[in-house]
Amino acid sequence: MIIKSFRAQNFRNIENCYLEFDKRVNLLLGENAQGKTNAVEGIYLFARGKSFRRGDERDLVRFGAEGFNVSIEYEDKNGTNTLEYAVYGRERRRKKNGYKITKASEMIGSFKAVLFCPDDLTLVKGGPEERRDFINVAISQCYPSYISVYSDYKKALENRNAILKAASKGFYFDEGEILAWSESLAEYASHINVRRKEYIKKLEVYAKRFMSEISEGKENLSLLYKSDVENELSEREEIKEKYKKILTENLMKEKLAGVTLYGPHREDILIEINGKDARTFSSQGQQRSIVLSLKMAEGEVSRELFCEYPVFLFDDVLSELDERRQNFVLDGMHDRQIIITSCERLRTAGQVIEVKGGRFI
Repeated sequence: MIIKSFRAQNFRNIENCYLEFDKRVNLLLGENAQGKTNAVEGIYLFARGKSFRRGDERDLVRFGAEGFNVSIEYEDKNGTNTLEYAVYGRERRRKKNGYKITKASEMIGSFKAVLFCPDDLTLVKGGPEERRDFINVAISQCYPSYISVYSDYKKALENRNAILKAASKGFYFDEGEILAWSESLAEYASHINVRRKEYIKKLEVYAKRFMSEISEGKENLSLLYKSDVENELSEREEIKEKYKKILTENLMKEKLAGVTLYGPHREDILIEINGKDARTFSSQGQQRSIVLSLKMAEGEVSRELFCEYPVFLFDDVLSELDERRQNFVLDGMHDRQIIITSCERLRTAGQVIEVKGGRFI
């Protein structure tokens, strides 16, 4: 898969731009706050369905404008396609190949991309939420139906938490109602659990290989899904019943806490390097290698499932890597399309696009 072009109007600091990309390496070159990341953000919006940066969607609109419009043209194994997203006031317009679509979830899974940005460097040392977010986004691009299941899970969780919160304050609650929400929660949780374990198993195979290559065979990387349900359970019905049992047996504890204490919204991924918890025992260099390995592995899983690589977006992170790791990226991407943002000119044989004040040359 390659992105052929990107167009933006009144998006962040970009008034109007049209970019065409080389099939291999593309470098967006410029000082900080000139618009490099804004272009990457606009592209990745079509892979994730929303911005990867925190803030309100209104922040995406250029100052003084009424709304924005972004679109991409990309090529996959089936041919050339287009995606478009526009926001004007409360109106949202989404199109795929010129036809209107109503939900962001309908867009996800069409254009696939792997993003590596500075925030990802905290993936190892950060909290469980960051690792869950990483795995949720990666799975969603491969299995768009996962988004719907996870959304249903969050709605059920919200309703169950509302009852538990009321109970913690001494208000009356219907135990039958909370048991019904526990049943729904267990149903959705079982689907999420199965999909996460399957994906992490695939991811580990490639991440282990990349980590070994980066460290010249000195470091072994392993991944384990830390679930409230035993990893040995593989049948979805078994997993569902286990979640239901956990929620039922711990109801009194959760009533006191006023919140659901068990389930996929609290689970984590254990990252180990040479048999030790990387969150505690890894150096800064090892953490960078781990995240790089995970991002490269994400692309390999996508290739395994769809027989083509996604687009790789490296936003201002190569400067965070030493020369050896930079060379590993640049030398290893010869059969993949990569878009890099940087303040410094890098050793690259691809296209260089200079960025200044939201303009691209």
